[in-house]
Amino acid sequence: MTVLATCLNALRSWHRPLVANAALMFTLTLVSAVGLFVDDRLLMGESIWVKPMKFGFAMGVYGLTLAWLLSRLSRGRRLGWWLGTVFAVAGLLDVGAVAYAAAHGTVSHFNNNDEPVAETVRTVFNIGVAPLLLITMIIAVLVLIQRTGDRAMSRALRAGLGLAIAGMVVALWLSNSAGPRTVTDANGDPVSMNGGHGIGDPDGNGMFLTHWSTTGGDLRVPHFVGLHAIQVLLFITAILGAFAARHGWLRDERVRARLVGVAALGYSGVFVVLTWQAKRGLPVTRFDRPTLVAFVGVAVFTVVAAAAVVAAARRRSTSLIGEEQRAEVRVGV
Repeated sequence: MTVLATCLNALRSWHRPLVANAALMFTLTLVSAVGLFVDDRLLMGESIWVKPMKFGFAMGVYGLTLAWLLSRLSRGRRLGWWLGTVFAVAGLLDVGAVAYAAAHGTVSHFNNNDEPVAETVRTVFNIGVAPLLLITMIIAVLVLIQRTGDRAMSRALRAGLGLAIAGMVVALWLSNSAGPRTVTDANGDPVSMNGGHGIGDPDGNGMFLTHWSTTGGDLRVPHFVGLHAIQVLLFITAILGAFAARHGWLRDERVRARLVGVAALGYSGVFVVLTWQAKRGLPVTRFDRPTLVAFVGVAVFTVVAAAAVVAAARRRSTSLIGEEQRAEVRVGV
């Protein structure tokens, strides 16, 4: 109960509209998970509730992260509050449109039909999608002009927001990645489609849970990776902070910041390679030689750079300990 009370007290200081948005998103995730078992309707080979479940979870996690981040701003707090509020509303509209289309057994994205459900979803997307990218960009600027924690955390937040913006930009390519075609919805009705998430196989899926394509390039992969970079980098920052209690060379926040920077560069490399892989029509489950070489290059760079930072930090720590010991000896003499 103490832990729960602590968490609830912390949430009260976060951006409340975004916390409310996250609560609704996680509720949608649970409802959609139940829908997987009680509703047997299929849309292009998967349950109609898979997409709202994924969108709800992703938006909930991202919204909760922004709710925490905006509470840490020392400058532009009022602007940040309004930005967060608009983001919460826009996110609710967008994910709500996905759930609305799913409940009607039809396609939400790329649906060119002129029936009421499709037209409503298109209208909502036209209103709600652009603010998500624009607001994230403005929040990134607010974070750039101030420190929202120690150096490691500030670097994680700045790099994470930058990668989130890149992930959203990748999503803009989705509308141009496939041409006109017709599919069948869960009601057996034809749906005119234009655009898609796949390259080579625009509507392909196959991977468990994510349903990312295993037959063609899938831009949802880099979109997902970029959007959630901030959570990964913050987790790495937290791990480094925990290890600092037992390893003296990690207590210098500059060392932790450098390691977070290396992680951000490595993560960016993975994002770029995944985008390049998808644009060439290759699924994330297939590695041709150029893709493999690129991933190995990113891995080698990341490991070597991290090892160099660690080695330098250890040498500095050892040197400082030696100087302290010599000083103690001189004092004793």
